[in-house]
Amino acid sequence: MTLRALVLPEAVECEFDLDVDVPAGPVYALPGLVDAHCHISLEDLGAGTFADAIRHAIQDRDAGTLLIREAGAPDDTHWSDAHPELPKIIRAGRWIARPKRYLRYYAVEIEPDELVAEVERQAANGDGWVKIVGDWIDREVGDLTPLWPDDVAAAAITAAHRLGVRMTAHCFGYESARQLVDAGIDCIEHGTGADADLLREMAERQIPIVPTLTNIENFPMYARQGAARFPRYAAHMWELYQRRFATFRMAYELGVPLFAGTDAGGVVSHGLIAGEIRLLAQISNPEYALGAASWRARAWLGAPASLLADEAADFVAYGADPRQDLSVLDTPLFTVLDGVVYPHA
Repeated sequence: MTLRALVLPEAVECEFDLDVDVPAGPVYALPGLVDAHCHISLEDLGAGTFADAIRHAIQDRDAGTLLIREAGAPDDTHWSDAHPELPKIIRAGRWIARPKRYLRYYAVEIEPDELVAEVERQAANGDGWVKIVGDWIDREVGDLTPLWPDDVAAAAITAAHRLGVRMTAHCFGYESARQLVDAGIDCIEHGTGADADLLREMAERQIPIVPTLTNIENFPMYARQGAARFPRYAAHMWELYQRRFATFRMAYELGVPLFAGTDAGGVVSHGLIAGEIRLLAQISNPEYALGAASWRARAWLGAPASLLADEAADFVAYGADPRQDLSVLDTPLFTVLDGVVYPHA
């Protein structure tokens, strides 16, 4: 059957030969959605089962996510490449952190003098990315502090670039983001602590932020959990939460590239990309937020960003224009992954 669809963002009509019942009225197609910060195999205490990972990946696919940047994993998920029914994954290897300076069971835990060698190992395990933990609570200080000395962080980024891979980093606070941007980092995850001067520099150098606004909604919970032992940390997390929209609206207005990532895995459920897009729209506009989770994100990650009728395409079909109403994202008609149709109830 021939499907006629308006392909966004250009709204150009294309035809696709697909085994699918075509609904009455126009169909709108978005290049497959991207969750640029997701962990398909992650459970609360590290790696889950194979069945857990499959279930998570299908939840994401059925929400329209057809490309995932796995921003850290507790195990190797290259097995998913043999499953064409699952979203494609771009991996960053395993998180790299220091002992007792990140969540237990998640990361490779090393000392600073081992960081460069570990970056080299994780570069070989990933798909063009490496992920370090930039900051976490320091129990002696009682607040977020950077994990790595300045010279070590810079050497690690240089090593990644020498190997042809990009480096990203978990950064909640200001100091770690400032340090790593100065050292030449390629991306910042979360980025809640950035100030105007840092954002201007990131805009000038086009260093992206993946805000993970879905996960930032958990900051009040993190603050409450730490309040008794670490009141400075709790106050800091609460302050970052309260100014989250102002921070990212400033980033958008200054021209920092922003991309959609839910931080699914662990405490965050899968299949929430539509909600992340709506949160991004609150600090930008609907079309920008859609691009942050579709065509712009795909181009950033080196994936096909447009749809051609004569090739196997990855796209999500909707019965109305999501640029006009983002609630449409909650009810896709179907997804097409490598030319195979996956209907939705």
